[in-house]
Amino acid sequence: MTRTVCIGECMIEMAPTDITGQFQMGFAGDTMNTAWYLRGLLGAEHQVDYFTALGGDSASRQMLAFLRAAGLGVDHIVQRDDRSVGLYVIQLDNGERSFSYWRGQSAARTLAQDKTVLEAVLKDADYAYFSGITLAILPPEDRARLRDALVALRAQGGQIVFDPNLRPALWSDPQEMRDEIMATAAISTIVLPSHEDEATWFEDGDPEATAMRYATAGAPTVIVKNGADAMFTYDCGQMAWHDPATVKSVVDTTAAGDSFNAGFLASVIGGEPLSEAVSSGAQLASKVIQSRGALVEMS
Repeated sequence: MTRTVCIGECMIEMAPTDITGQFQMGFAGDTMNTAWYLRGLLGAEHQVDYFTALGGDSASRQMLAFLRAAGLGVDHIVQRDDRSVGLYVIQLDNGERSFSYWRGQSAARTLAQDKTVLEAVLKDADYAYFSGITLAILPPEDRARLRDALVALRAQGGQIVFDPNLRPALWSDPQEMRDEIMATAAISTIVLPSHEDEATWFEDGDPEATAMRYATAGAPTVIVKNGADAMFTYDCGQMAWHDPATVKSVVDTTAAGDSFNAGFLASVIGGEPLSEAVSSGAQLASKVIQSRGALVEMS
């Protein structure tokens, strides 16, 4: 059995419906989206855990029940009775999304306060998956504590899978974001950036430049997502371009990258070669963006 731990923030999602002016409540968040899809892709012989912190209110209890019903391991989730969960609203314009967030009292901001808890969460894990958003919501001392725990896991043979998911609004300034992202990439074994964001904030000229920057920082494997254009991969010195999956019509790009990461990682866990893993990620993402919302049933 393999064990994958996804770390981050799950939030209440208010997504637009087909009826103008009406929204539907759900639960989502970048790393949780990936965990949800990963759980659906992997068989019972693979364990997928989600680690976060939740509040003590009704919304938090509903979220916990949702995670458990999805088949995710929730035994290590921390509960903070004085906190709640974050909320975001999606706005769509021709399939492209924008978000409004309310997360000031999110319990997830406290998920890395306790070294002992982190050690228990990561004990015997084969893969740890997290994102730049996971880092950004944490105070600096907690961010360092999480990174130390991940370094220890890698030293024990665990795989550290990191999506930079650049969100400058969550950081004190863009330079702090860049410094923290690169420091974290240096301890990771697989990095999954999106070129559009990387070009904006790191001024990369193309996906190859993005991949080489992360490889130079120390990441053995880098998969550069690139929307509807060709993706670039660097894998222990081997470099290649990959065509994306064909999409007939884009309805909602929410969770495009998150679902790609799940499809890719499920194939890696299953022992598939890198090219097949990239194809699997692209195929899943292509299906997800043709429906509304972050979590799309594939059956």
